[in-house]
Amino acid sequence: MAGDTRLTIEVVDRIEAIDAAAWDACAGSANPFVAHAFLHALERSGSVGGRTGWIPYHAVARVTDGTIVGAVPMYLKGHSYGEYVFDHGWAQAFVRAGGRYYPKLQVAVPFTPVPGPRLLVRPDAPAFVRAALIEALGEVARRRKVSSLHVTFCTDAEKDAFAAAGWLIREGYQFHWNNAGYDNFDDFLATLSHSRRKMIKRERREVAAQGIAIEIVTGADLTTAHWDAFFDFYIATSERKWGDPYLTRPFFDLLGATLGERVALVMAKQDGRWIGGALNLVGDDAIYGRNWGSRGDHPFLHFEACYYQAIEFAIMRGLKRVEAGAQGEHKLSRGYMPRATWSAHLILDPGFREAVADFLRRETAVVVQEIDVLADHGPFKAASDPAG
Repeated sequence: MAGDTRLTIEVVDRIEAIDAAAWDACAGSANPFVAHAFLHALERSGSVGGRTGWIPYHAVARVTDGTIVGAVPMYLKGHSYGEYVFDHGWAQAFVRAGGRYYPKLQVAVPFTPVPGPRLLVRPDAPAFVRAALIEALGEVARRRKVSSLHVTFCTDAEKDAFAAAGWLIREGYQFHWNNAGYDNFDDFLATLSHSRRKMIKRERREVAAQGIAIEIVTGADLTTAHWDAFFDFYIATSERKWGDPYLTRPFFDLLGATLGERVALVMAKQDGRWIGGALNLVGDDAIYGRNWGSRGDHPFLHFEACYYQAIEFAIMRGLKRVEAGAQGEHKLSRGYMPRATWSAHLILDPGFREAVADFLRRETAVVVQEIDVLADHGPFKAASDPAG
């Protein structure tokens, strides 16, 4: 590869066509959601592909000797569901103006609002590969004649690279918990205001008073019985909140088989039976909350399983962050502070691009103000905010 600066970029319709080791050499190990195994589990299980509206359209960059030096997880989409960066209003406006918004291209991890790399580049790749990938994405969009291409939950550095290439940037926010080197959960509680500390202690006591026991299962300890129970919770909660669930039952078996050491499955048991659970994946420096589900009404179990258990796990493992997914201002009072997230958007129609750009200028001012206001109302004592 040394000295060879010629690059070819191809699009493949299934990640199985790409060597797993070559993909992971670009993806790195920090974020499990861009690992070949995770994306392959989505495809092989039927959670994406087929009639799901998420059609694999991955981009791969090779140098002349065939070495893969860059990759992009991308999908051709006929809807805007499962993305967590909402553009339904854009689609409706474009249609009213006489355009056709779908299909569009989406660079993302399906159903996963976790910030992380989207331009996957080998550490030893030529310096121009990232810029070449951005240019290639634009060319793919033009050749495919889509209305737009969207890159959601990219990194700060990628956001800057897309902005330099003329893409529109959209700002959002999530709530993340930051580890300030705590030795245990009580150390964390000591940094909170009296009212918030009292609230969390009361919530945890009330979960215990219901006779609920919590277990975190990972690696070889994950069994079919765990996944059967968790899938039941996932289906119940998905149908109650969102309608059709995205993930199929085989996905969880594949996840456990290929990324089990990265799984931290929080399971709650009462009177000898599982009643709820929360699925987390563990990266090099963070634990990522993904899915939650339960059967029955169990006060404060959601907070215990999704937030407090993740905090204890992060402290025990020395992880820097807990990223608990999209939305949820109730996370703020439990120690999760607002953090900016980014997406990049290539709009091909010039008139529509200007309309979206104007919308983003106004939206960004509101988002920045919201982040500032939320940060000012955090639960920490004045000198204890780990994000401050």
